[in-house]
Amino acid sequence: MRATKLAERLPSWMGSIRFRLTAIYSLLLFGLWALLIGLVYIGLARELDAEPVSKSFVIERPVVTPQGIALQEETVRAEFQSLEHLVNQRALDQLRNYAFGALAMLFLISLVVGWFVAGMVLAPIGRITGVAREIQATDLSKRIAMTGPKDELRDLADTFDGMLERLQTAFEAQRRFIQDASHELRNPLAVMRTNLDVALADPDADAEELRRTASVVARTATRMSKLVDDLLAYARHGLPDQAWERVELDRLVTETADEFRAPAAARSITLVHQSAPDIAVIGDHDRLKQALANLIGNAVRLAPEQSTITVASGELDGWAFLSVADEGPGIPAEQQEAVFERFWRAPGQPDGEDGRSSGLGLTITREIAERHGGRVSLASEPGEGSTFVIWLPRC
Repeated sequence: MRATKLAERLPSWMGSIRFRLTAIYSLLLFGLWALLIGLVYIGLARELDAEPVSKSFVIERPVVTPQGIALQEETVRAEFQSLEHLVNQRALDQLRNYAFGALAMLFLISLVVGWFVAGMVLAPIGRITGVAREIQATDLSKRIAMTGPKDELRDLADTFDGMLERLQTAFEAQRRFIQDASHELRNPLAVMRTNLDVALADPDADAEELRRTASVVARTATRMSKLVDDLLAYARHGLPDQAWERVELDRLVTETADEFRAPAAARSITLVHQSAPDIAVIGDHDRLKQALANLIGNAVRLAPEQSTITVASGELDGWAFLSVADEGPGIPAEQQEAVFERFWRAPGQPDGEDGRSSGLGLTITREIAERHGGRVSLASEPGEGSTFVIWLPRC
């Protein structure tokens, strides 16, 4: 919105600034020309008003004397001085007339030159204005990218580009936060709803079954509350604080599998877990549970009915692992790298079979694994299912 207001105001500001710059440049240029002509006129006038350059002429006239006719010398100068003064005055008058005419012509030329120079000076600002007009709140990818000498206007353009870069980063972070929040809150809400629906749909459920359902819902609600706190921390600081502790993987697998047992049963899917004892890692329990829940949730959503999903934990070559294997459609080899990209969806399934996939679960799972010093791998064959493995350094 601020960029739009700036784009609306810049044209009027530029018009006013160009007129002002034109007036300043024209006055400076005209003033310099007027000063130069004035100095020439004053200097020439002073020179012409100095001692005349004409010389005295001596002539001899015959004069009758008692002794006879003699020649008498006589100096003639006044007539030549008068003529010289008249010539000088006429030259000055002509110079003054030509000077006034030249100044009038130079004034018009200075206006044209001033307008042209002002346009050249403001051309980079016009480029900034054009970019500002093209900017939309949903697309901040435009940049001025001004080239040329490193001057004040280049600094202004670079500063504007830097501002756009920061705004784009902020908008993308905001959009990503909203996407992550919606995705991360969907899984626990779905688990709670499914478990409650199953418990309410069975009027003959015994107390033990109800207690188990209540326990799953309570754990899920606690995890969702922690997710909300972490998402708020993420919004304020970029990344939530991680509570590093010793995490027992067999307990983690058991808790997470129990949460998805009801959603799996609703689709006639058998969910089994196999956990090796005494295997632990140092990390954030809730984040690791979140990563595993993303994998199980994808498997429950995509696996065919009457199939089996196996959740396991163990150790191999000094690495601890969490794995989720399903009997789903599988993923072709050429697409296996792309599944971890944000918003990736399998061809032919643009929004998941149930319309709830956002394409963020595997991306978040990979980020959590890498934040713990591990990685995520995938083994899959079309028609034979997929196995996702989270590898973590064992403590």
